[in-house]
Amino acid sequence: MLTLDFDRFGVAPGDRVLDVGCGGGRHAFEAYRRGADVVALDRDEAELAKVAAMFGAMIAAGEAGPPAKAETVRGDALALPFPDDSFERVIAAEVLEHIPDDRTAIAEIVRVLAPGGRAAVTVPRWLPERICWALSDGYHDVEGGHVRIYRGGELVGRLLDEGLVLCGTQHAHALHAPYWWLKCALGVDRDRALPRLYHRFLVWDIARRPRATRAAERLLDPLIGKSLVIYLAKPAGAGGADARA
Repeated sequence: MLTLDFDRFGVAPGDRVLDVGCGGGRHAFEAYRRGADVVALDRDEAELAKVAAMFGAMIAAGEAGPPAKAETVRGDALALPFPDDSFERVIAAEVLEHIPDDRTAIAEIVRVLAPGGRAAVTVPRWLPERICWALSDGYHDVEGGHVRIYRGGELVGRLLDEGLVLCGTQHAHALHAPYWWLKCALGVDRDRALPRLYHRFLVWDIARRPRATRAAERLLDPLIGKSLVIYLAKPAGAGGADARA
């Protein structure tokens, strides 16, 4: 399940792509399928092992491979282990809401993004997230959980403050918001029948992508889309040192 629109983001064969806080690797895999040279970075070694295994499986299945390259790197978003201007594309999907010092993480994203490159940042949208927090402390008040709820203008402002240029925004995953509301209302750690049934529907929808649910989600995304997606560019004349100044 992809949160950002890769056609809009514009990943091309040969692009160097960094997926910051890659988690299970869903966006890294799509970039690899499109012929990019991908680095999937996360702090979780267990997740990275799974991502590396999937990269290998994609090569074996003929879904990706030479000349495209893919690797996993264990690292911290607050101190990315790469030189300035290293990547044409940087993805930070559902990451910044977990990081107390998000301004440093944003500055690092800008530093490693090459001049003329693009970044895609996604976070939980304010209204659906606010409802989840109101319904359940257990949804966010856990180790590694969400530390803030962003308003869209606030996050865009922080990104622009670091020298990026706004290219556009969108909302995604409207059909997923009710699932999390149900989980929060009935207990995030409890296996209840209604959330379980709704989860089966979501799995079916992701696998089959029927026209009816795709149309419904497009209509609902502006209202209750679970994620905010922000597309940005680094001006062609801005290098790593300029971005930090």
